[in-house]
Amino acid sequence: MKTFAKVIGFLLLGIVALIVALPFIIPVDYIFKQVTQSVEQTTGRTLEIKGEKSLSVFPKLKLELNDVAFSNFKQGSQANMAAMEQLAIHIPYLSVLSGDIKLEKFVIKNPNILLEKMPNGDVNWQLVKATSVQGESATPSKQGGSQGLPEGLDIQLGEVAVYGGSFTYIDHQNNTSQKVTDLDLAIQLPSLKKDLEVKGAVTYLAEKFELDVILATPEKLLLGQDFTLKTALDSRLAKFNFDGLVAKQMTDFSGQLELSGDSIKNLLKWQNQSLDAKENAFNQFAVSAKMHFAGQQFNLKELTATLDELAIKGNANITLTDIPNITAKLDLGMLNVNPYLPESIDVPKDTGTETTESKPQPIVWDETAIDLSALNSVNADIGIVATGFQFKEIKLGQTELALKLKNGTAQLGLNKFKAYEGNGTGQVVLVAKRAPYKMNTSFSFEGIQAEPLLTDAVGFDKLMGKGELTIALNTQGQSQKEFVNALHGAIGFGFKDGAVKGANIAAMVRSAEKLINGGGLDAKGLEKGFDNAEKTDFSALTGNFQFVDGVSKQNDLSLKSPLIRVTGNGDIDLPAAKINYRLVTGVVDSIEGQGTQDESTGFKIPIRLKGPLHDVQVKPDIGDAAKEKAKDKIKDKLKNLFN
Repeated sequence: MKTFAKVIGFLLLGIVALIVALPFIIPVDYIFKQVTQSVEQTTGRTLEIKGEKSLSVFPKLKLELNDVAFSNFKQGSQANMAAMEQLAIHIPYLSVLSGDIKLEKFVIKNPNILLEKMPNGDVNWQLVKATSVQGESATPSKQGGSQGLPEGLDIQLGEVAVYGGSFTYIDHQNNTSQKVTDLDLAIQLPSLKKDLEVKGAVTYLAEKFELDVILATPEKLLLGQDFTLKTALDSRLAKFNFDGLVAKQMTDFSGQLELSGDSIKNLLKWQNQSLDAKENAFNQFAVSAKMHFAGQQFNLKELTATLDELAIKGNANITLTDIPNITAKLDLGMLNVNPYLPESIDVPKDTGTETTESKPQPIVWDETAIDLSALNSVNADIGIVATGFQFKEIKLGQTELALKLKNGTAQLGLNKFKAYEGNGTGQVVLVAKRAPYKMNTSFSFEGIQAEPLLTDAVGFDKLMGKGELTIALNTQGQSQKEFVNALHGAIGFGFKDGAVKGANIAAMVRSAEKLINGGGLDAKGLEKGFDNAEKTDFSALTGNFQFVDGVSKQNDLSLKSPLIRVTGNGDIDLPAAKINYRLVTGVVDSIEGQGTQDESTGFKIPIRLKGPLHDVQVKPDIGDAAKEKAKDKIKDKLKNLFN
């Protein structure tokens, strides 16, 4: 028994002595030589140690290499594909004794890793060449068998830890580059033929991203074959998830894409791009779609997206040329664009104070230069359907839009829309290749209610009735004022069974007639502005206004009611925001009512609409009426003299 104990003791002592002597028995240079030869034979690249090398045996066999460099391929832009401050390698004892070096774990400090794609499509991460592997029972293929790593080549790492350093990707085909820094990664690689898992954090453009990546498998990546990839990125700016296939040497991506965040404004600010937007605009966003990216094509199917209160569904395709081209079919639900309008054409803010009668404010056209140069940076062909649409105060029902944008010319077609109890179509063409910009508009409304439409569109609530409205206008400029000053075209309308609010023309005509005939009324009582308590009913109201340089001089207005007939013409000066318009009103001789066909009128009185558009004064033109009355009396007397 004592002899056996001695034997065991000597054996243990020998093992300890062997471990202590191992660094001297197996020199570090020998181990390094084995590793570098294996790397060069497998990849054709060199692994160089410029700094110190050390080997420790407790608690595990560990090789520390300082100032390590792994060479790039010959056509690379830099000499090294990877360089690191220190590489600590954990090596199983038995692999050293057997001469077959295997890596169990290694820790990388401050690496600088470069991945690049050359103009001819070659990539520097394809480290090994595929070899034909054909099993004994396999049927030979036309290519001579399946492709695989050289026989016996594999890397098995229990854990890889990366601290510090950077990772750079350069695409020489598109002249683009991306760089992440401050690496803090834990990598699990049980085998090149099994999933690679990467967890940790990186910094990109001074923003930290937590990441979780699963790649299946590294063997396929190294051989330039298709592989599956699951990626999750999370930061304070956005969350990104991709689950799909990476093909054709990382030039073809397809799978499920998800992106979300709390603020587009903050996201653009991070990219050093400013976005002058309102507080309630361009905030929370989310995108989910089946995507496919290959070459210059980025395709999104089954797209669902949200932006603030907007919800979007559809399909889209983007061609990433020098001037991107977008084609899409989208369902926007209820589309309210007011939060995204520039402040210069914003909806007036509610002050929260109520007044019994607000004083009309003068109309002042904005002279701020409008920049539409962005329309030259993209081409588009987008079809849009929406359950509703709101622009400023204008509200539409079910709407079908077609937006085409090519070489700085935008064409917005309202193929169909419901609004204000009627239907309509329209088109806006905006040429923004260079300033001054040119714009053509044409709209046609049928069965439309005049009062809510004009109230929402231009704040004019004096006209009631249902009918038709046509608009055909063109202009040019670079500001709201310039557009108004250069306005040309025509506006025509026809409304039935309505009323003009603000004045009772029939009553004014009777008062004027009584005054002229010596009725004793005070003429000053006829001079007043709009009064919403008064109105003039009509059975038909038609008009056609021609505009030249923002001013309408050639126009035709006709109003018919049971008791009066009104015709009118005059000047409507939009640039000066004023009106000087003359209505000639006559009382119908017959009072058969709405159905009368009698166009004859008895006493006629002109009525003048004059003043700034925000405060128009309405009054009978007594002077002209009195002159006409005097002429009639003179004619009667002359007739009596000669008879």
